[in-house]
Amino acid sequence: MTIESDPSYPAHWEADVVLRDGGTARIRPITTEDAGRLVSFYEQVSDESKYYRFFAPYPRLSDRDVHRFTHHDYVDRVGLAATIGEEFIGTVRYDRIGPDGRPASAPADEAEVAFLVQDAHQGRGVASALLEHIGAVARERGIRRFAAEVLPANTKMIKVFTDVGYEQKRSFEDGSVHLTLDLEPTAESLAVQRAREQRAEARSVQRLLAPGSVAVVGVSRSGAGVGAAALRNLRDSGFHGHLYAVNEAVTRDLLDGVRAYRSVEAVGAPVDLAVIAVPADRVPDAVAACGEHGVQGLVVLSAGYGDSGPAGLARQRELLRQVRSYGMRLIGPNAYGVINTAPEVELNASLTPAPMPTRGRTGLFTQSGAIGIALLSALLRRGEGLSSFVSAGNRADVSGNDILQYWYEDEATDVALLYLETLGNPRKFTRLARRTAAVKPVVVAKGGRHTPAGHVVPGTRLSEDTVSALLRQAGVIRVDTVTELVDVGLLLASQPLPAGPRIAILGNSESLGVLTYDACLTQGLRPLPPLDLTTAASPADFRTALAAALASDDCDAVVVTAIPWVSEHALADDLADALREAVAEAPGKPVAVVHVELAELVQALSATRGPAAAAPDRPAADSSPWTPAALAATTATADPDRIPSYPAAERAVKAVAEAVRYGQWRRALADAGQVPEYEDIDEAGAAAQLAGLLADVDGGAVLKLSDWDARELLARYGIRVLPTLPAPSADAAVRAAVVLGYPVALKTTAPHLRHRADLGGVRLDLTNEAELRRSYEELTDALGKPAELQPVVQAMVPRGVDTVVRSVIDPAAGAVLSFGLAGVASELLGDTAHRLVPATDRDAAGLIRSIRAAPLLFGWRGSDPVDTPALEEVLLRLSRLVDDHPEVIGVSLEPVVVAAEGISVLSATVRVAHPPARGDLGPRTLPSY
Repeated sequence: MTIESDPSYPAHWEADVVLRDGGTARIRPITTEDAGRLVSFYEQVSDESKYYRFFAPYPRLSDRDVHRFTHHDYVDRVGLAATIGEEFIGTVRYDRIGPDGRPASAPADEAEVAFLVQDAHQGRGVASALLEHIGAVARERGIRRFAAEVLPANTKMIKVFTDVGYEQKRSFEDGSVHLTLDLEPTAESLAVQRAREQRAEARSVQRLLAPGSVAVVGVSRSGAGVGAAALRNLRDSGFHGHLYAVNEAVTRDLLDGVRAYRSVEAVGAPVDLAVIAVPADRVPDAVAACGEHGVQGLVVLSAGYGDSGPAGLARQRELLRQVRSYGMRLIGPNAYGVINTAPEVELNASLTPAPMPTRGRTGLFTQSGAIGIALLSALLRRGEGLSSFVSAGNRADVSGNDILQYWYEDEATDVALLYLETLGNPRKFTRLARRTAAVKPVVVAKGGRHTPAGHVVPGTRLSEDTVSALLRQAGVIRVDTVTELVDVGLLLASQPLPAGPRIAILGNSESLGVLTYDACLTQGLRPLPPLDLTTAASPADFRTALAAALASDDCDAVVVTAIPWVSEHALADDLADALREAVAEAPGKPVAVVHVELAELVQALSATRGPAAAAPDRPAADSSPWTPAALAATTATADPDRIPSYPAAERAVKAVAEAVRYGQWRRALADAGQVPEYEDIDEAGAAAQLAGLLADVDGGAVLKLSDWDARELLARYGIRVLPTLPAPSADAAVRAAVVLGYPVALKTTAPHLRHRADLGGVRLDLTNEAELRRSYEELTDALGKPAELQPVVQAMVPRGVDTVVRSVIDPAAGAVLSFGLAGVASELLGDTAHRLVPATDRDAAGLIRSIRAAPLLFGWRGSDPVDTPALEEVLLRLSRLVDDHPEVIGVSLEPVVVAAEGISVLSATVRVAHPPARGDLGPRTLPSY
């Protein structure tokens, strides 16, 4: 069904979802063309499930039933189906009812809801996903409550309703359980939804990284090519599952010592993961064969998709549509592959030749195969192992967000390293990053400051410094290069977090100590005077000095500097052992080593003297991750034998500084603040107003609200904008002043003069008609005719500090709240601060204090302090508006005059648009294609 064949068809309700077991399904509205699918679906449902649905034996659907269940108006009667391919696996419908329980239309706000899930797919979370989506549809259509009748024996369906997190009432009437659900989202329902999302997406990645069987499709008989290389790497990694080679022209039983077949179907056994390495034009046939065989996931190494221009991008979208039609997940296309070093798996489904990376506690995700090669090589050279590696190529399906969901609960991963070119869904990324960073470090190197090939993502409107600051607010350690990504990852993977910024420096080179000291100051750390051990220092001298520094209460971390001795080769192992012994005597503080031309020392420090340490005990995922005990548990040294080393002081200090800042962020989580609830907020009224305003707006268009509509919308969130009255003539200005009351202000609103008092477009404190007429004449004589200036009259407000409050949806950072002082100077100097939405009370307080001109708000040079609590409240209310309504894509309050008591919002601009299909506020859904 398409919009062309049925203009009422709500295409924006279509969504792909990940189910509880990691597979996928598509949810879409049921149409008149689905009669055959519905009948086939019903025939596959057991008699017991039919009985639970209709409260009586109901072996088949009548023609009348089929007509009723496939004909909807998408307002009062709605049906959704969960599908895999063309097959229905579950359905849900609602019918709007009145107070008497009979069919009704708006304004009736209650609906009866009922589900039916095919028995073979029960237990996969189909009903829960359908309930999320039908609930969102109902709210969109003005329905506030669901009513459901369930037989007491149908415990699975009762659990679906009771576990959803909505406020509900439950009663037993006439032999059935009567449930009423309030569809207004609650903190509990949102938490339930996101917990289900996390478990499902983590499970979908786990199925890709720990398959029981793998088939490589496209293995050449000659042993050359990508497919053959992938097969050899899988074989040589010691993969613990079943391995198969597929080549449609194979004539022998083995290829490279692996069982070979002409097709996936011919394997005759389950295949969990398929690695596809055939030309792009043959990929659709390979995908179809895998889907028909029940393969759970694909790694597509083939290029020629979004990396090759518009035609390739269209081919990529079709590939994703095809993959999802079979309920599979996809890594790629143009992927480099995946690695899992878990001893029970040992999977190297990548183009990385043997030996594959050793087992470690660092997870690595990249969008670029070339960057993936560089990172793997750098980690290998420096002795760092991996827990898992994913190089997603064009990232058509599985993205960094999915991998974060997996790493969040993966006990084998202590540090998450990501190279990203785009954030995809920035709201979701920052949400997931914040949650993951609360229990383990998340380090991101972000390339693609301009739109990269294969990714249709607009560039950011914010500076790179601002994007970095916003990511840091979410707990992300943002680095600029892949070298820094490795440097920081090495320290975090092997060292505890520092308790503060005090850095002890010791070594056998005074000059290198001074360089390290300067680097610490540059990074905002507090270095202690360097301790020079002199060039005659022995390993024992290093050991004594390091042990003393670690035992001291005066420092939080130690940087050791070392230059070569004449007998470098003989002393490298001795020095490494000496440093390890000192760390063992006084553990708990991070240590980094700066070396000059001591390659043997690097190897000695990175080598472990025993088996890799087991993962430290971590707090449960649902426990508080920022209590002192939990913080200590999640920052314990993963491998006490290993000490990271760096060939330059700046690199070592940069890594230590990032660890210091991350530790500070973790500790600040103990008092992260709250998103306040305001009882006077009219969320439903704002939603209805926005729906009405956007009813006739095209999907991609942006609507700038009139001053009246903007004031009305903001007022629903407790933000009062002072009214203005138009003054097309001097007489009109006088009449407006009489209505508003003197004193008044006369202002131009022409775009080129708006908010530019410095250009003379504002006259203040006009106390009578004569002053107003004189100012009107001066204004029009100096700047132009009234029709050009569009003058308005506004009541005067108490004097104070003029500020600007804004919020915008940025493609690189998501919803952003901004604050600064009004005026050209602030704009010229870029003195604006930003916070991610939703902002907490702590965020709002920090926001107004983080600009350089903040002293003007707090009584600078004897002036009266202004009402900052009132200013913080405006920031929080605007944050709530933007967070609650994704239709609001931009708000500017300028100026906001903050007086000694109270504030006045003198002008507001609001831009709205239809929300994107892929958001982070509605029911869980995968990115669309």
